[in-house]
Amino acid sequence: MSLLNIRRILKPNEDYVAHLSAYHFQGKYTLEETDPFIMLAHHGPQVLGPDNAGMPFAPHPHKGFETVTLIYAGDVLHHDSMGVESVIGAGGVQWMTAGAGIVHSENTSPAFRKEGGTLDLVQLWINLPSRQKGVPPHYQGFTAEVIPVVLHAEGRVKEYLVSGESAGISGPAHSLTGVRLSTIELQPEGVFSAKVPAGKQVLLFVMEGELEVNGAALNGRSLVLFDLEGGDLQLTASAVTRVIFGFAEPTGEPIAARGPFVMNTDEEIREAIRQYQSGKMGVLAE
Repeated sequence: MSLLNIRRILKPNEDYVAHLSAYHFQGKYTLEETDPFIMLAHHGPQVLGPDNAGMPFAPHPHKGFETVTLIYAGDVLHHDSMGVESVIGAGGVQWMTAGAGIVHSENTSPAFRKEGGTLDLVQLWINLPSRQKGVPPHYQGFTAEVIPVVLHAEGRVKEYLVSGESAGISGPAHSLTGVRLSTIELQPEGVFSAKVPAGKQVLLFVMEGELEVNGAALNGRSLVLFDLEGGDLQLTASAVTRVIFGFAEPTGEPIAARGPFVMNTDEEIREAIRQYQSGKMGVLAE
């Protein structure tokens, strides 16, 4: 295979959600252009002092997609209308299939809110094809201890594998759509390479560091968009660098998105709103 062709390199918008810092790329691409990876937001790293307010994500609904939260510092308390309550700390992952509809909240644990500390996390939204938008909602929580670490380049590269396979090792998360997802930490002169099949959408988010991506020099937070022809990906770090890497099959379907709902048509969005307002997605009071 030849090297994957880079289509665009994007720098994030910088703003706040209440008191929480946010780096995101909304408005810089169409949802179809990055489908199924339709949203990515990086919160932090940010130091919150003692007796802080945690995260400002009170109970809210989702339908038609999956949320994946990768936690690098601090913790996240997930609570949902199925009765699940789960705290996952640094190095862990929360993978929620909203599917037919769910209400959940996201905050830090009471201990973190009392004591304070550094919070650093990335949330990714993964679109579901129409045939799976009605699946029952489901939550998967993984602590750092169950995320396998795959070593590359004589240990200069560590790959924390969330889902899919690398070097014969499988990640613990079950993906409905075969998403391959990992966090990769590279030391200076560390090299990571992977083959991406044709037709797959690649997710490559540089969280921090300096590296070359298929010969293009990058510095700091960046989202790299590739063509869909498939090919080889090669990362070469010149400083300590951390990236999120994944690939998956695009749905190839129309996308209608409004707030917390991602469907195929505007009528389906209106129906999702009616379902939420009537309590069919469950109720979560906090």
